[in-house]
Amino acid sequence: MEKLRDYVIFYINGKKHKVQGEDIFKPLSDYLRYDKSQVGTKVVCAEGDCGSCTVAFGKVNHSKFEYTIINSCIKYVYQLDRTHTITVEGLKSEPCLTVVQESMVNNHGAQCGFCTPGFVVAMTSLFENKEKLESKDLREGLTGNLCRCTGYESIIKAGLDVDSSKINKFDSLYPSNEMINELEKYKYIPIYVETEEKTFFNPVTIDQAVEFRHTKNNAVIVSGGTDVSVQINKKMRDPNIIMSISSIEELNQIKVENGYVSLGARVSLSELENFSLEFYPEFYEILKIFGSPQIKNSATIAGNIANGSPIADTLPFLFVMDSIIQLTGTNGKRDININQFYKGYKTLDMKADEIITKVSIPVLKDNEKIKLYKVSKRKDMDISAFTAAFRLSLNDNIIDKIDIAYGGVGPYILRLKQTESFLEGKILNYKNMNEAGKLAITEITPISDVRGSKDFRLQLAENIMMKLYFDLQKKGQLICQ
Repeated sequence: MEKLRDYVIFYINGKKHKVQGEDIFKPLSDYLRYDKSQVGTKVVCAEGDCGSCTVAFGKVNHSKFEYTIINSCIKYVYQLDRTHTITVEGLKSEPCLTVVQESMVNNHGAQCGFCTPGFVVAMTSLFENKEKLESKDLREGLTGNLCRCTGYESIIKAGLDVDSSKINKFDSLYPSNEMINELEKYKYIPIYVETEEKTFFNPVTIDQAVEFRHTKNNAVIVSGGTDVSVQINKKMRDPNIIMSISSIEELNQIKVENGYVSLGARVSLSELENFSLEFYPEFYEILKIFGSPQIKNSATIAGNIANGSPIADTLPFLFVMDSIIQLTGTNGKRDININQFYKGYKTLDMKADEIITKVSIPVLKDNEKIKLYKVSKRKDMDISAFTAAFRLSLNDNIIDKIDIAYGGVGPYILRLKQTESFLEGKILNYKNMNEAGKLAITEITPISDVRGSKDFRLQLAENIMMKLYFDLQKKGQLICQ
């Protein structure tokens, strides 16, 4: 292989860091707190839920840093190469409170103070791209930050009270040219770190990734790491061989070509959410409540697919759209319809040397409609108990074609082929949809767990057909016969 390096290089609050050996296998939050004494970054849940460990995370894009917020507890040092992290300590240019911090104090937005640094970083980041924030902006932007003392009203009030003209933008605090010029020297050099217990590889091309996967087919592939990192933190797994795909540029592309929206495996859910607003507005609404900004800024579409969870929020949509998964291995590329990709619970039709490189979703036709549903105990930041996706084309209230996928009712996402066949060619009316609901529950095998009982899921699976029917009707045009 070409030239390798055995270290990760990155910046924190404008200072360069070069990390080698076992230290690269630490969570960023631990590295900040215990190695660099940056203790403003707090750790509570260590699984990306509470937001106390929120930092601003800058990646190079078009010769400048593009900043988003992430959870540092589930971002490991080996994922930091060629990035710039800004912690709560790094928000100020002089020894005083920032404008956002002052507003939090003045509006009584802090009590015990443990969650406050995360709120401050997240709120400051919201002002990077918007001069004036509305209540809606703050409520959506802070969904990944939890407070158990103060309550959100005073925190929202603090955000509304901020004089944004006095905020020091990240680029003014940390001019990027010098940092980026330094980081660009390492852009095309893969990283290989081997310790007594662990091995890490960070390729810069798909060919390098595939070759490593071929020789180390038990390697755990990490991009966003929002699931793998939680499992590592909670001692559920301890992989000794890890490969990150975060430096493979061609996996971060979004294109519209040949009637498909083509997504590279590294495309984050935040990027997909923004893009979906134009092409798949219904999917956009699901992605809005998929998780917190911190999670969506790290999590990737390929990761959600590869994880193979039967309650993964993106999968029902991808199923009814007959999305195509591109797999690349030592024998080249092959395409597989996502409906044939899952062979059992978290069992994928992937060869040992293959990685997911692209996901292609058909562009909706003019006569097609999409309806997506997610049932969970709360709206934001919650795992689904049941999901459903419908893709249908109507002709004078006749269902020409319909595709139906349910999640949370079997070992993987299920297509309801019998129910689809029953509905095709029939009138979209109350009677037919009611019968379809009764047929649907014969095609699924739900279980009882902490998120819902078997009977609860069966009832949802039946009732969602009527929900679809009523959602598709225009006021005064119900057909109930």
